[in-house]
Amino acid sequence: MAPASIFDQILDYTNRANPYPLYAELRRTPVSRADDGSYVVSTYAEIVALLHDPRVSSDLRNRADYAEAGDEEGASGLPPRFIALDPPEHDRVRRLLTRHFGPPHDPDRIVGMRPDLVEIVSGLIDDFAGRNRIDLVDDFAYPFPVTVICRLLGVPREDEPRFHVWADAVIEAIDPTTGDFATRTRRREQAFAELGRYLGELADTRRDQPGDDMLSELVTDDGPEGRLSREELMTNAALLLIAGHETTVNLITNGMLTLLRHPDVLQRLRRQPDLAIRVVEELLRYEPPVQFLSNRVALADIDIAGTTIPRGAPITLVLAAGSRDPDHVPNPDRFDPDRQYNEHLGFGGGIHYCFGAPLARPEAQIALTELARRLENPRLVVDPPPYRPNPSLRGPRHLPVTFDNIAPAPAARGRDHRTVERQLHHA
Repeated sequence: MAPASIFDQILDYTNRANPYPLYAELRRTPVSRADDGSYVVSTYAEIVALLHDPRVSSDLRNRADYAEAGDEEGASGLPPRFIALDPPEHDRVRRLLTRHFGPPHDPDRIVGMRPDLVEIVSGLIDDFAGRNRIDLVDDFAYPFPVTVICRLLGVPREDEPRFHVWADAVIEAIDPTTGDFATRTRRREQAFAELGRYLGELADTRRDQPGDDMLSELVTDDGPEGRLSREELMTNAALLLIAGHETTVNLITNGMLTLLRHPDVLQRLRRQPDLAIRVVEELLRYEPPVQFLSNRVALADIDIAGTTIPRGAPITLVLAAGSRDPDHVPNPDRFDPDRQYNEHLGFGGGIHYCFGAPLARPEAQIALTELARRLENPRLVVDPPPYRPNPSLRGPRHLPVTFDNIAPAPAARGRDHRTVERQLHHA
Protein backbone atom coordinates (compact mmCIF):
# COMPACT_ATOMS: atom_id res chain seq x y z
CA MET A 1 0.00 0.00 0.00
CA ALA A 2 1.31 3.42 -0.97
CA PRO A 3 2.02 5.80 1.94
CA ALA A 4 -0.62 8.43 2.61
CA SER A 5 -0.09 11.76 0.87
CA ILE A 6 0.75 14.81 2.99
CA PHE A 7 -2.75 16.19 2.52
CA ASP A 8 -4.32 12.87 3.50
CA GLN A 9 -2.22 12.96 6.66
CA ILE A 10 -3.60 16.44 7.35
CA LEU A 11 -7.12 15.06 7.01
CA ASP A 12 -6.31 12.23 9.44
CA TYR A 13 -7.81 13.01 12.86
CA THR A 14 -4.65 11.88 14.64
CA ASN A 15 -2.97 15.04 13.31
CA ARG A 16 -5.79 17.42 14.17
CA ALA A 17 -4.12 18.87 17.27
CA ASN A 18 -1.10 20.08 15.29
CA PRO A 19 -1.25 19.99 11.49
CA TYR A 20 1.32 22.77 11.08
CA PRO A 21 4.43 20.59 10.57
CA LEU A 22 2.49 18.84 7.80
CA TYR A 23 1.55 22.19 6.28
CA ALA A 24 5.28 23.01 6.17
CA GLU A 25 5.89 19.80 4.22
CA LEU A 26 2.94 20.57 1.95
CA ARG A 27 4.39 23.98 1.02
CA ARG A 28 7.46 22.29 -0.47
CA THR A 29 5.22 21.54 -3.45
CA PRO A 30 3.03 24.66 -3.81
CA VAL A 31 0.46 22.84 -5.98
CA SER A 32 0.00 19.11 -5.40
CA ARG A 33 -2.52 16.51 -6.53
CA ALA A 34 -4.63 14.89 -3.81
CA ASP A 35 -5.78 11.28 -3.98
CA ASP A 36 -9.34 12.39 -4.83
CA GLY A 37 -8.11 14.28 -7.93
CA SER A 38 -8.31 17.77 -6.42
CA TYR A 39 -5.43 20.23 -6.64
CA VAL A 40 -4.11 21.42 -3.28
CA VAL A 41 -2.52 24.88 -3.13
CA SER A 42 -0.54 25.70 0.00
CA THR A 43 1.68 28.77 -0.51
CA TYR A 44 0.60 32.33 0.18
CA ALA A 45 1.29 33.99 -3.17
CA GLU A 46 -0.38 31.20 -5.16
CA ILE A 47 -3.45 31.13 -2.88
CA VAL A 48 -3.88 34.90 -3.17
CA ALA A 49 -3.52 34.72 -6.95
CA LEU A 50 -6.26 32.07 -7.21
CA LEU A 51 -8.58 33.87 -4.76
CA HIS A 52 -8.56 36.79 -7.21
CA ASP A 53 -8.50 34.81 -10.47
CA PRO A 54 -11.78 35.00 -12.45
CA ARG A 55 -10.96 31.60 -13.94
CA VAL A 56 -11.55 30.09 -10.49
CA SER A 57 -15.22 29.44 -9.73
CA SER A 58 -17.00 28.97 -6.41
CA ASP A 59 -19.95 27.31 -8.13
CA LEU A 60 -19.52 23.58 -7.61
CA ARG A 61 -21.83 22.90 -10.56
CA ASN A 62 -18.78 23.64 -12.70
CA ARG A 63 -16.95 20.57 -11.39
CA ALA A 64 -16.35 17.90 -14.00
CA ASP A 65 -17.82 15.29 -11.65
CA TYR A 66 -20.81 17.36 -10.55
CA ALA A 67 -23.34 15.25 -12.45
CA GLU A 68 -22.65 12.42 -10.02
CA ALA A 69 -23.91 14.60 -7.15
CA GLY A 70 -27.18 15.48 -8.85
CA ASP A 71 -28.62 18.93 -9.40
CA GLU A 72 -27.93 21.04 -6.30
CA GLU A 73 -31.03 23.20 -6.67
CA GLY A 74 -33.19 20.19 -7.41
CA ALA A 75 -31.85 18.27 -4.40
CA SER A 76 -32.77 20.99 -1.92
CA GLY A 77 -35.46 22.93 -3.73
CA LEU A 78 -33.32 26.01 -3.11
CA PRO A 79 -30.82 27.96 -5.19
CA PRO A 80 -27.14 27.92 -4.19
CA ARG A 81 -25.97 30.16 -1.36
CA PHE A 82 -24.20 33.33 -2.49
CA ILE A 83 -20.80 31.91 -1.49
CA ALA A 84 -21.43 29.14 -4.05
CA LEU A 85 -22.15 31.58 -6.89
CA ASP A 86 -19.97 33.54 -9.30
CA PRO A 87 -20.50 37.09 -10.58
CA PRO A 88 -22.81 38.64 -11.47
CA GLU A 89 -25.32 36.62 -9.39
CA HIS A 90 -22.96 36.44 -6.42
CA ASP A 91 -22.53 40.20 -6.45
CA ARG A 92 -26.26 40.91 -6.60
CA VAL A 93 -27.17 38.60 -3.71
CA ARG A 94 -24.25 39.72 -1.58
CA ARG A 95 -25.20 43.39 -2.07
CA LEU A 96 -28.79 42.71 -1.03
CA LEU A 97 -27.62 40.93 2.12
CA THR A 98 -24.97 43.52 2.96
CA ARG A 99 -27.53 46.35 2.82
CA HIS A 100 -28.89 45.03 6.13
CA PHE A 101 -25.72 43.77 7.76
CA GLY A 102 -22.85 46.17 7.77
CA PRO A 103 -20.43 48.46 5.97
CA PRO A 104 -20.54 50.15 3.61
CA HIS A 105 -24.36 50.09 3.42
CA ASP A 106 -25.18 49.93 7.13
CA PRO A 107 -22.01 50.96 8.99
CA ASP A 108 -23.78 51.53 12.32
CA ARG A 109 -25.37 48.10 12.74
CA ILE A 110 -22.32 46.23 14.03
CA VAL A 111 -21.03 49.21 16.01
CA GLY A 112 -24.48 49.51 17.60
CA MET A 113 -24.31 45.86 18.68
CA ARG A 114 -21.20 46.33 20.81
CA PRO A 115 -23.11 46.99 24.07
CA ASP A 116 -25.07 43.78 23.43
CA LEU A 117 -21.86 41.84 22.84
CA VAL A 118 -20.38 43.07 26.13
CA GLU A 119 -23.63 42.33 27.96
CA ILE A 120 -23.82 38.75 26.62
CA VAL A 121 -20.15 38.05 27.41
CA SER A 122 -20.47 39.51 30.92
CA GLY A 123 -23.57 37.44 31.62
CA LEU A 124 -21.92 34.21 30.52
CA ILE A 125 -18.87 34.86 32.68
CA ASP A 126 -21.09 35.85 35.63
CA ASP A 127 -22.58 32.36 35.37
CA PHE A 128 -19.16 30.90 36.21
CA ALA A 129 -19.53 32.18 39.79
CA GLY A 130 -19.15 29.44 42.38
CA ARG A 131 -17.19 27.24 39.97
CA ASN A 132 -13.48 26.76 39.38
CA ARG A 133 -13.73 24.68 36.21
CA ILE A 134 -15.57 25.23 32.92
CA ASP A 135 -15.66 23.83 29.43
CA LEU A 136 -14.88 26.99 27.48
CA VAL A 137 -16.65 25.62 24.39
CA ASP A 138 -19.98 24.55 25.88
CA ASP A 139 -20.10 27.21 28.61
CA PHE A 140 -18.93 30.22 26.61
CA ALA A 141 -17.52 30.00 23.06
CA TYR A 142 -20.62 28.31 21.64
CA PRO A 143 -23.50 30.14 23.42
CA PHE A 144 -21.98 33.59 22.85
CA PRO A 145 -21.97 33.73 19.01
CA VAL A 146 -25.19 31.69 18.83
CA THR A 147 -26.96 34.31 20.95
CA VAL A 148 -25.46 37.11 18.83
CA ILE A 149 -26.47 35.68 15.45
CA CYS A 150 -29.96 34.88 16.73
CA ARG A 151 -30.43 38.51 17.81
CA LEU A 152 -29.03 39.81 14.54
CA LEU A 153 -31.19 37.63 12.29
CA GLY A 154 -34.26 37.60 14.51
CA VAL A 155 -34.22 33.87 15.28
CA PRO A 156 -35.66 32.81 18.66
CA ARG A 157 -32.75 31.81 20.89
CA GLU A 158 -34.89 29.06 22.42
CA ASP A 159 -34.99 27.36 19.00
CA GLU A 160 -31.25 26.58 19.24
CA PRO A 161 -31.77 22.84 19.92
CA ARG A 162 -33.84 22.69 16.74
CA PHE A 163 -31.45 24.44 14.34
CA HIS A 164 -28.38 22.95 16.02
CA VAL A 165 -29.25 19.57 14.50
CA TRP A 166 -29.33 21.01 10.97
CA ALA A 167 -26.15 23.03 11.53
CA ASP A 168 -24.32 19.92 12.70
CA ALA A 169 -25.53 18.04 9.63
CA VAL A 170 -24.18 20.75 7.32
CA ILE A 171 -20.82 20.88 9.10
CA GLU A 172 -20.49 17.11 8.91
CA ALA A 173 -21.40 17.12 5.22
CA ILE A 174 -18.66 19.60 4.31
CA ASP A 175 -16.05 17.48 6.09
CA PRO A 176 -14.07 15.81 3.26
CA THR A 177 -13.42 12.76 5.44
CA THR A 178 -17.12 11.81 5.77
CA GLY A 179 -17.79 10.40 2.31
CA ASP A 180 -17.48 11.03 -1.41
CA PHE A 181 -18.37 14.36 -3.00
CA ALA A 182 -21.76 13.21 -4.32
CA THR A 183 -22.91 11.76 -1.01
CA ARG A 184 -21.76 14.79 0.97
CA THR A 185 -23.45 17.17 -1.46
CA ARG A 186 -26.80 15.41 -1.10
CA ARG A 187 -26.57 15.35 2.71
CA ARG A 188 -25.59 19.01 2.82
CA GLU A 189 -28.45 20.11 0.58
CA GLN A 190 -31.00 18.14 2.57
CA ALA A 191 -29.89 19.84 5.79
CA PHE A 192 -29.93 23.28 4.14
CA ALA A 193 -33.43 22.58 2.81
CA GLU A 194 -34.78 21.74 6.28
CA LEU A 195 -33.13 24.74 7.91
CA GLY A 196 -34.22 26.96 5.02
CA ARG A 197 -37.85 25.93 5.42
CA TYR A 198 -37.73 26.81 9.11
CA LEU A 199 -36.23 30.24 8.39
CA GLY A 200 -38.62 30.84 5.50
CA GLU A 201 -41.59 30.29 7.79
CA LEU A 202 -40.02 32.59 10.36
CA ALA A 203 -39.48 35.28 7.72
CA ASP A 204 -43.09 34.98 6.56
CA THR A 205 -44.28 36.06 10.01
CA ARG A 206 -42.18 39.25 9.70
CA ARG A 207 -43.80 40.49 6.52
CA ASP A 208 -46.79 41.89 8.34
CA GLN A 209 -45.14 42.34 11.73
CA PRO A 210 -41.53 43.35 11.05
CA GLY A 211 -39.00 43.94 13.80
CA ASP A 212 -35.53 45.48 13.79
CA ASP A 213 -33.78 42.27 12.76
CA MET A 214 -32.24 41.23 9.45
CA LEU A 215 -35.02 38.81 8.48
CA SER A 216 -37.59 41.59 8.86
CA GLU A 217 -35.53 43.98 6.77
CA LEU A 218 -34.86 41.43 4.06
CA VAL A 219 -38.55 40.59 3.57
CA THR A 220 -39.57 44.26 3.51
CA ASP A 221 -36.64 45.61 1.48
CA ASP A 222 -37.70 48.25 -1.04
CA GLY A 223 -34.20 49.08 -2.25
CA PRO A 224 -33.27 49.88 -5.85
CA GLU A 225 -32.37 46.26 -6.67
CA GLY A 226 -35.55 44.81 -5.23
CA ARG A 227 -35.72 41.94 -2.79
CA LEU A 228 -34.34 38.46 -2.60
CA SER A 229 -36.81 35.82 -3.71
CA ARG A 230 -38.26 33.74 -0.90
CA GLU A 231 -36.03 30.83 -1.92
CA GLU A 232 -32.93 33.05 -2.02
CA LEU A 233 -33.77 34.38 1.42
CA MET A 234 -34.25 30.87 2.81
CA THR A 235 -30.96 29.47 1.58
CA ASN A 236 -28.87 32.54 2.45
CA ALA A 237 -30.44 33.02 5.88
CA ALA A 238 -29.56 29.38 6.60
CA LEU A 239 -25.98 30.08 5.55
CA LEU A 240 -25.73 33.19 7.73
CA LEU A 241 -27.15 31.38 10.75
CA ILE A 242 -24.61 28.56 10.48
CA ALA A 243 -21.57 30.58 9.39
CA GLY A 244 -22.46 33.29 11.91
CA HIS A 245 -21.58 31.08 14.85
CA GLU A 246 -19.64 27.98 13.77
CA THR A 247 -16.42 29.72 12.78
CA THR A 248 -16.56 32.22 15.65
CA VAL A 249 -16.70 29.34 18.14
CA ASN A 250 -13.38 28.15 16.73
CA LEU A 251 -11.86 31.64 16.69
CA ILE A 252 -12.63 32.21 20.37
CA THR A 253 -11.66 28.70 21.48
CA ASN A 254 -8.44 28.60 19.44
CA GLY A 255 -7.74 32.07 20.78
CA MET A 256 -8.10 31.18 24.44
CA LEU A 257 -6.10 27.98 23.96
CA THR A 258 -3.30 30.00 22.35
CA LEU A 259 -3.35 32.62 25.12
CA LEU A 260 -3.19 29.96 27.82
CA ARG A 261 -0.16 28.53 26.03
CA HIS A 262 1.36 32.04 25.96
CA PRO A 263 0.70 33.36 29.49
CA ASP A 264 2.84 36.45 28.92
CA VAL A 265 0.46 37.62 26.18
CA LEU A 266 -2.54 36.69 28.33
CA GLN A 267 -1.24 38.89 31.15
CA ARG A 268 -0.59 41.76 28.75
CA LEU A 269 -4.13 41.51 27.43
CA ARG A 270 -5.44 41.51 31.00
CA ARG A 271 -3.67 44.82 31.62
CA GLN A 272 -4.02 46.34 28.14
CA PRO A 273 -7.46 45.70 26.57
CA ASP A 274 -6.51 47.59 23.41
CA LEU A 275 -4.06 44.77 22.64
CA ALA A 276 -7.09 42.67 21.68
CA ILE A 277 -7.14 44.08 18.16
CA ARG A 278 -3.62 42.85 17.40
CA VAL A 279 -4.16 39.59 19.30
CA VAL A 280 -7.18 38.68 17.18
CA GLU A 281 -5.45 39.55 13.91
CA GLU A 282 -2.48 37.39 14.86
CA LEU A 283 -4.82 34.56 15.86
CA LEU A 284 -6.47 34.73 12.44
CA ARG A 285 -3.04 34.15 10.96
CA TYR A 286 -1.62 31.73 13.53
CA GLU A 287 -4.65 29.55 14.43
CA PRO A 288 -7.42 30.36 11.92
CA PRO A 289 -10.91 28.93 12.42
CA VAL A 290 -11.08 27.88 8.74
CA GLN A 291 -8.01 25.90 7.70
CA PHE A 292 -8.79 25.38 4.03
CA LEU A 293 -11.41 25.95 1.34
CA SER A 294 -12.44 22.99 -0.82
CA ASN A 295 -15.15 24.77 -2.79
CA ARG A 296 -13.24 26.10 -5.79
CA VAL A 297 -13.25 24.86 -9.40
CA ALA A 298 -11.09 25.71 -12.41
CA LEU A 299 -13.11 27.22 -15.27
CA ALA A 300 -10.16 26.88 -17.64
CA ASP A 301 -6.72 25.32 -17.63
CA ILE A 302 -4.71 27.34 -15.11
CA ASP A 303 -0.89 27.31 -15.04
CA ILE A 304 0.43 28.10 -11.57
CA ALA A 305 3.72 27.33 -9.80
CA GLY A 306 4.76 24.95 -12.59
CA THR A 307 1.54 22.93 -12.51
CA THR A 308 -1.46 23.01 -14.84
CA ILE A 309 -4.81 22.74 -13.06
CA PRO A 310 -7.19 21.44 -15.75
CA ARG A 311 -10.62 22.87 -16.45
CA GLY A 312 -13.31 21.34 -14.22
CA ALA A 313 -10.85 20.20 -11.55
CA PRO A 314 -11.65 20.91 -7.89
CA ILE A 315 -9.19 23.16 -6.05
CA THR A 316 -8.41 23.22 -2.33
CA LEU A 317 -6.84 26.40 -0.97
CA VAL A 318 -5.01 25.67 2.29
CA LEU A 319 -5.36 29.07 3.96
CA ALA A 320 -3.71 28.01 7.22
CA ALA A 321 -0.59 26.86 5.36
CA GLY A 322 -0.47 30.06 3.33
CA SER A 323 -0.68 32.30 6.40
CA ARG A 324 2.37 30.51 7.86
CA ASP A 325 4.38 30.66 4.64
CA PRO A 326 7.92 31.80 5.57
CA ASP A 327 8.23 33.43 2.16
CA HIS A 328 5.36 35.69 3.21
CA VAL A 329 5.93 36.40 6.90
CA PRO A 330 9.06 36.04 9.10
CA ASN A 331 9.03 33.56 11.99
CA PRO A 332 5.63 32.23 10.90
CA ASP A 333 5.34 29.62 13.66
CA ARG A 334 5.76 32.22 16.40
CA PHE A 335 2.64 33.73 17.97
CA ASP A 336 3.47 37.43 18.01
CA PRO A 337 0.71 40.05 18.33
CA ASP A 338 3.36 42.76 17.94
CA ARG A 339 4.43 41.75 14.44
CA GLN A 340 4.39 44.79 12.18
CA TYR A 341 3.32 43.02 8.99
CA ASN A 342 0.33 40.75 9.38
CA GLU A 343 -1.46 40.18 6.10
CA HIS A 344 -3.24 36.86 6.63
CA LEU A 345 -5.80 34.59 4.99
CA GLY A 346 -7.92 34.10 8.10
CA PHE A 347 -10.98 35.52 6.34
CA GLY A 348 -10.09 34.30 2.85
CA GLY A 349 -9.85 36.93 0.13
CA GLY A 350 -11.20 38.21 -3.16
CA ILE A 351 -14.90 38.59 -3.84
CA HIS A 352 -15.70 35.88 -1.29
CA TYR A 353 -13.88 37.59 1.59
CA CYS A 354 -15.68 36.54 4.76
CA PHE A 355 -19.09 38.23 4.89
CA GLY A 356 -19.18 38.07 8.70
CA ALA A 357 -15.70 39.47 9.37
CA PRO A 358 -17.01 42.86 10.64
CA LEU A 359 -18.91 40.99 13.38
CA ALA A 360 -16.43 38.18 14.11
CA ARG A 361 -13.62 40.62 14.91
CA PRO A 362 -15.39 42.50 17.74
CA GLU A 363 -16.92 39.26 19.04
CA ALA A 364 -13.46 37.73 19.46
CA GLN A 365 -11.90 40.96 20.77
CA ILE A 366 -14.53 41.40 23.47
CA ALA A 367 -14.69 37.71 24.40
CA LEU A 368 -10.94 37.23 24.81
CA THR A 369 -10.44 40.52 26.63
CA GLU A 370 -13.13 39.79 29.20
CA LEU A 371 -11.97 36.21 29.71
CA ALA A 372 -8.41 37.45 30.24
CA ARG A 373 -9.55 40.15 32.66
CA ARG A 374 -12.06 38.20 34.72
CA LEU A 375 -10.66 34.66 34.96
CA GLU A 376 -8.10 34.72 37.75
CA ASN A 377 -5.15 32.39 37.19
CA PRO A 378 -6.76 30.34 34.36
CA ARG A 379 -5.11 27.03 33.49
CA LEU A 380 -5.54 24.29 30.90
CA VAL A 381 -6.75 20.96 32.24
CA VAL A 382 -5.43 18.97 29.29
CA ASP A 383 -3.18 19.93 26.40
CA PRO A 384 -3.85 19.22 23.63
CA PRO A 385 -7.62 19.20 24.14
CA PRO A 386 -9.96 16.95 22.13
CA TYR A 387 -10.66 18.43 18.71
CA ARG A 388 -13.73 18.54 16.51
CA PRO A 389 -13.66 15.97 13.69
CA ASN A 390 -13.75 18.47 10.81
CA PRO A 391 -10.21 19.19 9.51
CA SER A 392 -11.30 22.37 7.74
CA LEU A 393 -13.33 23.99 10.53
CA ARG A 394 -10.63 23.11 13.03
CA GLY A 395 -11.01 23.83 16.72
CA PRO A 396 -11.28 22.08 20.09
CA ARG A 397 -14.57 20.31 20.76
CA HIS A 398 -14.00 20.80 24.48
CA LEU A 399 -11.58 23.09 26.29
CA PRO A 400 -11.56 22.37 30.04
CA VAL A 401 -10.17 25.33 31.98
CA THR A 402 -9.69 25.77 35.73
CA PHE A 403 -9.29 29.09 37.54
CA ASP A 404 -9.13 30.44 41.08
CA ASN A 405 -11.90 33.02 40.99
CA ILE A 406 -14.01 35.35 38.83
CA ALA A 407 -13.24 39.05 38.94
CA PRO A 408 -16.22 41.44 39.14
CA ALA A 409 -17.90 42.65 35.96
CA PRO A 410 -17.09 46.22 34.84
CA ALA A 411 -20.30 47.68 36.28
CA ALA A 412 -19.48 46.22 39.69
CA ARG A 413 -16.24 48.20 39.64
CA GLY A 414 -17.97 51.47 38.94
CA ARG A 415 -17.43 51.21 35.20
CA ASP A 416 -20.10 50.80 32.56
CA HIS A 417 -19.92 48.66 29.45
CA ARG A 418 -19.17 51.69 27.29
CA THR A 419 -15.65 51.70 28.78
CA VAL A 420 -14.95 48.29 27.29
CA GLU A 421 -16.58 49.37 24.03
CA ARG A 422 -14.28 52.34 23.69
CA GLN A 423 -11.19 50.28 24.48
CA LEU A 424 -12.12 47.68 21.86
CA HIS A 425 -13.48 49.96 19.16
CA HIS A 426 -11.91 48.98 15.86
CA ALA A 427 -12.80 51.23 12.97
